[in-house]
Amino acid sequence: MRIARFSVREGSPAAGSVSFGIVEGDTAQPESMVVHALAGHPFGQPQPSGEVYRLQDVRLLAPMLPNKVVAVGRNYAAHAAELGNEVPDVPLTFFKPSTAVIGPTESIAYPPFSSDVQYEAELAVVIGRMCREVPLERVPEVILGYTCANDVTARDVQQREGQWARAKGFDTSCPLGPWIETELDPSDLAITCTVNGELRQTGRTSLMVRSIAELIVHISEAMTLLPGDVVLTGTPAGVGPLHVGDEVAVSVEGIGTLANKVIKRG
Repeated sequence: MRIARFSVREGSPAAGSVSFGIVEGDTAQPESMVVHALAGHPFGQPQPSGEVYRLQDVRLLAPMLPNKVVAVGRNYAAHAAELGNEVPDVPLTFFKPSTAVIGPTESIAYPPFSSDVQYEAELAVVIGRMCREVPLERVPEVILGYTCANDVTARDVQQREGQWARAKGFDTSCPLGPWIETELDPSDLAITCTVNGELRQTGRTSLMVRSIAELIVHISEAMTLLPGDVVLTGTPAGVGPLHVGDEVAVSVEGIGTLANKVIKRG
């Protein structure tokens, strides 16, 4: 099941309203796809409202507005190596604030304090229920689904400041979308990133140093995860620069493609 968050375009009596919905149809024929609006949130047993829209008549938003985004660094050995780093002994975690989150087609605003902003294609996990100290065998119970993410990073700031709050937490640095796929085996999925249609990054989730289950166990040992929270699982090798005017697209097998343009802030 694909769960989206969307607003209705102008021309409809519901124009401007924001809802969750279930997306149905063949992604190869987007003109035939529809969105069944939900009466409330997608947690538990989603209830359709009865409203149905053509996908082309709505604007897809970030599929979730998380309380927090917990991200994992250096979870692919080749990516750690390409930046001259070792794989850490324990998962390396950091936060991206909720204000960093944007959705598909929204613009990444190049921050004025950086001259080296880079893409990082990732698989994101969306938490479906409040949880803490989750046992390994029960991790699937707390996951709502999966979506595409771009952990946009001001690399020069990351290297210069030594901590990552500004480098990875600036506004628009966490594109998510296009929707949440709830029925997916995440153990061996292809992840790619293109810039202006040119393939720049490719990898598979099977190359993660630590599995999604291990990451959820580690994170939930320290903090309560809330419904809608997002966990970024790391990026494969091949990261590189973005420039104003670029269009960057992250694709994850079984989910879809998240595309964003880069603009100058202000």
